[in-house]
Amino acid sequence: MEAPPEQQGGGPVLVRRRPPEPPSLRERLKARLQRSRECSARGAWGLVRGLLPATRWLRGYRLREDLPGDVTSGLVVGIILVPQAIAYSLLAGLQPIHSLYTSFFANLIYFLMGTSRHVSVGIFSLLCLMVGQVVDRELLLAGFDPAQDGPGPGGNRSTLNASATALALGLQDCGRDCYAIRVATALTLVAGIYQVLMGVLGLGFMSAYLSQPLLDGFAMGASLTILTSQLKHLLGVRTPRHQGPGAVVLTWLSLLRSAGQANLCDVLTSAVCLAVLLAAKELSDRCRHRLKVPLPTELLVIVGATLVSHLGQFHARFGSSVAGDIPTGFMAPRVPDPGLMWRLALDAVPLALVSSTFSISLAEMFARGHGYSVRADQELLAVGCCNVLPAFFHCFATSAALAKSLVKTATGCRTQLSSVVSAAVVLLVLLVLAPLFRDLQRSVLGCVIVVSLRGALRKVRDLPQLWRLSRADALVWAATATTCVLVSVEAGLLAGLLLSLLSLIGRTQRPHAALLARIGGSGFYEDATEFEGLVPEPGVQVFRFAGPLHYANKDFFLRSLYSLTGLDVGRAVARRKEWGPEAGVVEGEPPEDTGRGPGSNVAALVPEAAGFHAVVIDCAPLLFLDAAGLATLRQLRGDYRALGIALLLACCSPSVRDALRRGGFLGEDRGEADEEGQLFHSVHGAVQAARAWPQGLLTSASSL
Repeated sequence: MEAPPEQQGGGPVLVRRRPPEPPSLRERLKARLQRSRECSARGAWGLVRGLLPATRWLRGYRLREDLPGDVTSGLVVGIILVPQAIAYSLLAGLQPIHSLYTSFFANLIYFLMGTSRHVSVGIFSLLCLMVGQVVDRELLLAGFDPAQDGPGPGGNRSTLNASATALALGLQDCGRDCYAIRVATALTLVAGIYQVLMGVLGLGFMSAYLSQPLLDGFAMGASLTILTSQLKHLLGVRTPRHQGPGAVVLTWLSLLRSAGQANLCDVLTSAVCLAVLLAAKELSDRCRHRLKVPLPTELLVIVGATLVSHLGQFHARFGSSVAGDIPTGFMAPRVPDPGLMWRLALDAVPLALVSSTFSISLAEMFARGHGYSVRADQELLAVGCCNVLPAFFHCFATSAALAKSLVKTATGCRTQLSSVVSAAVVLLVLLVLAPLFRDLQRSVLGCVIVVSLRGALRKVRDLPQLWRLSRADALVWAATATTCVLVSVEAGLLAGLLLSLLSLIGRTQRPHAALLARIGGSGFYEDATEFEGLVPEPGVQVFRFAGPLHYANKDFFLRSLYSLTGLDVGRAVARRKEWGPEAGVVEGEPPEDTGRGPGSNVAALVPEAAGFHAVVIDCAPLLFLDAAGLATLRQLRGDYRALGIALLLACCSPSVRDALRRGGFLGEDRGEADEEGQLFHSVHGAVQAARAWPQGLLTSASSL
């Protein structure tokens, strides 16, 4: 039983609360096994409600308050979704019908499993690009021509090369478009399995390691890659689809060589559509506060362009490439090819990572803005199921999309019931309206894609401000974008992730170190090099290390301390052992090197005299200690003690205190008494103790 707090010297004394004994590993495993064996109707219903959040909020759905906003936002998003779905099929190298399938199933599944009320899940331009690059590569390996365009499924098929590759893959009855969707579904299923496993294992926190500068740089680099891939449709030329490093540069060279063969009809159509779309977007941005519903510009442009192309017979008269026949209804389900799944397992990793990160970050962003919470692991399960289940119905990868989510919010969305309305709009197109888009020019679809990149391309304007705020983050942004353009989007994502982790490691490996001085007559201390008029404490050095102390930065910690205090205590103790007690601090010894700043390898570490009898370390920024950091503190205390200097620690967090106690730094046999002599709750308390006690008494107290 702990004694009550007592007053010593007019101040309260903290009495440590004894924490309860944690259960043993055996007890925890036994309790978990027992809970897993319990089966009841209530437990089963709780499991269903956890996996399907819609079963929770649907029971409390308010028809009069929520239904009007959900219906309006669902209709608007569905109207915007249809032209985007048809256009994004170009990025994925697939037929438009598969984009419509993907949009339909993704909206329904996320309605049941998602925890965000405002996120719109469906096709996403960056994922379409990543899927398209894998599809193009596999088409080349199978003997198809990825660059072959045609009017539609009936004329957009190529024959297999007369080679053993076709026979080995078993593609005698499968054309180009058939094999393309096989590749896409296999890739999507593997990516979805990864996401489901991440959700089951509770790895939703991993998305936090993809920083915002990394995601912005990735979006910028991928957008430039998408823009480059669509220029051939805007010009109406045929160019080879390049793969591997330098594909963007090679594509630009191919476009320059083919510029003289541009289709005049496609060029004029692209110019008109770009002008209309960009003008409408600018008008919508300026008048967004007055417009209750965003203008469905893409749908109007596509409908108008389809009518003009059909009446003018652009495909027959001018050779303009069109979307082709889009069938109605649904295809029979098909199990993805296990052989392709095994071969594409590595390609699915970045796809799953990008899809998960964007989905979780958008869900959390909208949840914070509207005052509710989301579950990251459940979001992983929801997005994973949006990829796993539709993969059997000829769909490809999906994730949350920012543009459509913003539209949902702006049009009064209240719940995910709006996704059902959007799915109904897509279903209407699938069953009835799809064949009407047969004569839609591919150049118009390319214009829709290019204009949709406007927001991502504008992020380059944020780079100067990011550079002023954090040069490390700006370098991550620039390196990610550059690698995406010059190498590949997967390499850009990997490079950005590595640079972000290295930046994080670098900030913890070489944190800021400083000597503190007193602010006037107060009890507060600050960096003496940053602020003027501070009063240094005579005979006491107050040192702050603004970071954790671990194996990777322990040497930097010591170099910083030695350089700032002017005493290399380790070398002084070694010299004292070798030459005798009188050699503890050498006077007048010239410095070895002439470095600048704390922690420099060339700093003068041997001063003329110590000039202090105590060192106080401000441990408030010290987040944690590992074994190497603890050993460093113990060795440092021993070296200072050998020279008659006391080492005191101030503002230690509970975790650091526990680490010091477990590591024997405080002396387990002395307990609280030893802790009171070395640990203080404030820097000022430690300084006052160091100044009040004589040097010999302080040294003896520190050695208790």
